[in-house]
Amino acid sequence: MKKILLAGTALLTVASGSAMAADLSRAPAPAPVYTKAPIMPVFTWTGCYVGGNAGGLWAKKDWTSTPITAGTSSVSISSWLAGAQVGCNYQVSAWVFGIQADYDWTNASGSAPDVVVVATDQTKIKSLASVTGRVGYAWDRFLGYVKGGGAWEADQYSIFAPGFAASASETRTGWTIGVGGEYAFTNWLTGFAEYDFYDFGTVANTFTGNFTTTANIKETKSVAKAGLNIKFGGW
Repeated sequence: MKKILLAGTALLTVASGSAMAADLSRAPAPAPVYTKAPIMPVFTWTGCYVGGNAGGLWAKKDWTSTPITAGTSSVSISSWLAGAQVGCNYQVSAWVFGIQADYDWTNASGSAPDVVVVATDQTKIKSLASVTGRVGYAWDRFLGYVKGGGAWEADQYSIFAPGFAASASETRTGWTIGVGGEYAFTNWLTGFAEYDFYDFGTVANTFTGNFTTTANIKETKSVAKAGLNIKFGGW
């Protein structure tokens, strides 16, 4: 019995040694490799865009004739407008700098009784355009901005009464300032809403027809509009 126990112990010792030798000869497991999570792209306002807009306008036209004849009145005009815009932006940190050109069509008209003669003074605004610089601050996909620059407008005027009529037309220049907000729904589609103030100063217009007169016409205007832009580049 004693011999059997000694033999079993020796066999167990040999088996344990063989297992330890096998463990020592086995190559160590490779260390785990950790990789960084993919970095999601950050939206940028850098790029160019083209789009359309629609809204309303409110204008004040003050006529003063020189000398005091037909062509003295004041009228307030409100109507729709719609058009298109194109521009480019460049983003530096959270600041966004840009330039934009826009052109809008309208058929705004208004009339008022002349205060000097028995006649009616009529104004028609046909179009409105501007070229402006923009400065904004971006909170990721939302951009708040201010804008300012030069403006142009096409107008038609008439003075009429039974037995006589005269008309004039012009493309007048002025300036504009505005404020707005824009949101990027996707990397290529944005929407905006803005308010713009226009000042076209006072311009002398000569009316011709079956009589002639000159009227100095002063104008200021407010515009509220919203629109969509398709953005290119900067992705």
